[in-house]
Amino acid sequence: MRFKNWWRAVLTEDWRNGGFGLYLHWPFCQAKCPYCDFNSHVATRIDQDRWGRAYIHEIKRLGKETQGRVLQSVFFGGGTPSMMSVRLVDDILATIRATWPIANDIEITLEANPTSTEADRFAGYRAAGVNRVSLGVQALNDADLRRLGRMHSAAEALAAFDIARTTFDRVSFDLIYARQDQTLAQWETELTTALSMAVDHLSLYQLTIEDGTVFGERDALGQLRGLPNDDLGADLYFATQAICEAAGFHGYETSNHARIGAESTHNRIYWQSGDYVGVGPGAQGRLTLDGARWETSTPLAPGAWLAQVENQGHGELPREPIGRADALTEMLLMGLRLSEGVSRDRLRDAGYENGNPQETELLELGLIAQDPERLRVSAEGRPVLNGILRSLLAD
Repeated sequence: MRFKNWWRAVLTEDWRNGGFGLYLHWPFCQAKCPYCDFNSHVATRIDQDRWGRAYIHEIKRLGKETQGRVLQSVFFGGGTPSMMSVRLVDDILATIRATWPIANDIEITLEANPTSTEADRFAGYRAAGVNRVSLGVQALNDADLRRLGRMHSAAEALAAFDIARTTFDRVSFDLIYARQDQTLAQWETELTTALSMAVDHLSLYQLTIEDGTVFGERDALGQLRGLPNDDLGADLYFATQAICEAAGFHGYETSNHARIGAESTHNRIYWQSGDYVGVGPGAQGRLTLDGARWETSTPLAPGAWLAQVENQGHGELPREPIGRADALTEMLLMGLRLSEGVSRDRLRDAGYENGNPQETELLELGLIAQDPERLRVSAEGRPVLNGILRSLLAD
């Protein structure tokens, strides 16, 4: 078999190691948080019927290309998907069920803001088929919620969480730490409180200052004071890992902690280099078709995406092929975020040279684990993952 054909055969099969999912992007929010660099837009009026027709059209179109695949996860992300009407979510999920075979244990997640308005829709989302909700709590005190630009209070967040855990079997929520003027003791207390109420999953993110955000602009002007220095940031990270592990929430990914068996199916598809359909403005996807792997993308602007679907019959930008070197890079970039790392057999098939000099050096430094079956980062290496990746990917 020629090399080219061998590589095409590897590409054809490898996505099955990661699985198959669908991501649907709802781009609208009630307000733009100052730290957020996601593709989200404030809108006062939304024609949900029109948006529903566009989503359903794209699901059916992409379903024809991936016929017969068993769908393992659906993720409504945003933006704020809990602004979607129950009928819209129901129509979308009905279309999905009619388009692909559905795994018996399919995970269907919807991101929600923890306000009373959105919480009122939870029972309807559950009836439509949503079986997991992810709440953007972000902080458990009102002062920090105001600093983060959130529109809910701590009391509203707790009330919404109580409704969520009585409605859904699986509930996750997000918190941001390394916030302005936050001390280690304050975070330890807040995290302990969060774990006492958590159901099965927590996403815990260090506050990062991104270009193009309000916080980024303030920071450039020297107006974002009280951010932790590197030493405090490291202390906050290691305290997070220790407290979560002690509570039975293992850190299965860089920023995600769960009880055993409650890890996010959808996000694992990303991290394990599976295939996923991306629907909606700004949604990306990865599809392996006819022996080639493709990156799919869509226009960022909501109006541009909607008009393209209606006028051109599809909402995609031109697809980009993912070659062998790029596929390997993605496998490392995504897979090493998982505590379990990446199978060395998969890496070898993708062209990775086990025992390369960079890996040997990282092993001697204690930054990767001694494991003949999997390439994985050690506990000590996880805070410097980006540096490890740069080293492994160096020419």
